[in-house]
Amino acid sequence: MIFQFKNKLAIVGTAIIVLLLFTAFAADFIAPFDPRIIDLEGSFRVSSPGHIFGQDQNGADILSKIIYGAQTSLFVGFFTVFVSLVIGTFLGTIAGYFRGAFDQIIMRMVDIFMAFPGLLLAIAISALMEPSIYNVVFALSFSGWVSYARIIRSQVLSIKEFDHVLAARSLGAGRRRIIFYHILPNAIGPLTVAATFGIAGAIIGEASLSFLGIGAPPTVPSWGAMLDQGRQHLLDAPHLATYPGIAIMLAVLGFNFLGDALRDRFDPKSQV
Repeated sequence: MIFQFKNKLAIVGTAIIVLLLFTAFAADFIAPFDPRIIDLEGSFRVSSPGHIFGQDQNGADILSKIIYGAQTSLFVGFFTVFVSLVIGTFLGTIAGYFRGAFDQIIMRMVDIFMAFPGLLLAIAISALMEPSIYNVVFALSFSGWVSYARIIRSQVLSIKEFDHVLAARSLGAGRRRIIFYHILPNAIGPLTVAATFGIAGAIIGEASLSFLGIGAPPTVPSWGAMLDQGRQHLLDAPHLATYPGIAIMLAVLGFNFLGDALRDRFDPKSQV
């Protein structure tokens, strides 16, 4: 079991994530309308039998935009963490296993990237490029790998001194086998926890960039862009910002709850 079912927050987090994944994959079937359809007669309508969450300033169905927005948020979240995890694991493993000049160069790079706030760096990069989902992933991954590099480096420094690793080395096992068969499998726990929280951070990052107009292009439904549109009508049409704000909150809470449960599961002190 990944976590004990007595952890109610873990169950809630998992349920939210499953619901989000189902919503994203089945958007074409469960969305009541095409989010690109414009109906100016229904502009700013709060709610109606056909539009449960109401309509935006262009008359587009808010529920449909939220459903399709889940695809954008989850794609950016998972893809950003995947790219950051691959880069961070590769560099962190080299730094921790080989030490010496490799360690010094890589860790100085990490220090430089950590000197800049990640979101501000992503904003600067996105501002120089055209709005695109892939550009958002690139901007968030540009500095997102550093946390994974630090985690895997510390794990490698510790694990490579374990008895079974020393025994494998004394029996003539090559570096590649030691790294892939003896070190990395034992570092999966902390990386999984960090990746879970990283997805939540990437979802917030994408929403922030789209809110500023430098994230997802206008043709792609995004919760952050919906917040930006609703910001201008908070007094006369608060539902434009309320529902996408709730969607972002639930998505982040779901991954944070699951991350907390995984951290408790992989923390030896919590098993006492």
